[in-house]
Amino acid sequence: MANEVIRKRLLIDGDGAGDDRRINVLLKSFTKWCNSPGSPEEGFTQYQRMLGTLAQCEFSMGKTLMVYDMNLREMENYEKIYTDIEQNITSAHEKITECKKEILRAKRIRKNRQEYDALAKVIQQHPDRHETLKQLEALDKELQQLSHIKENVDAKLELRKKQFHVLLSTIQELQQTLENDEKSDNDDNNHESPAENGE
Repeated sequence: MANEVIRKRLLIDGDGAGDDRRINVLLKSFTKWCNSPGSPEEGFTQYQRMLGTLAQCEFSMGKTLMVYDMNLREMENYEKIYTDIEQNITSAHEKITECKKEILRAKRIRKNRQEYDALAKVIQQHPDRHETLKQLEALDKELQQLSHIKENVDAKLELRKKQFHVLLSTIQELQQTLENDEKSDNDDNNHESPAENGE
């Protein structure tokens, strides 16, 4: 049983409470007890002392084992906490990355809205499509009216040209007639003059 205590004691480091000294005293007492030729009463007393020392060693060993188990549980708990922290850090990095993407999207949306607002202001300075179509229709009607007026003017001008041509022709014919009449009168006067001279 002492060997078991020694083996466990060597496996588990003591907490500085005198475990090494107790085991050394126990080993020396055991060796002395085995080699001592004293009376049975002394041997029994020595045996009781060794049992007491052994009980103290076992108690210390049990306490150390409990501390060791508690440390193991604490280590497991710390590892779990560490894992949770690592997951939280990873999740935080992912959220930060997503937030950066959201910020970039928001900046693009804001830029697009500013461009849309600028275009809207430019568009508002011009008439809308319905008003433009009305103006185009009015201009088309006015153009048709002007075209009709031009056709009438062209027709009147052509008529005046024909009338003027007829007038010129008539004047020329009248002038020719007058010239012919004047020439005929002169000829008649020339024929009458010799007869009068003969009388």
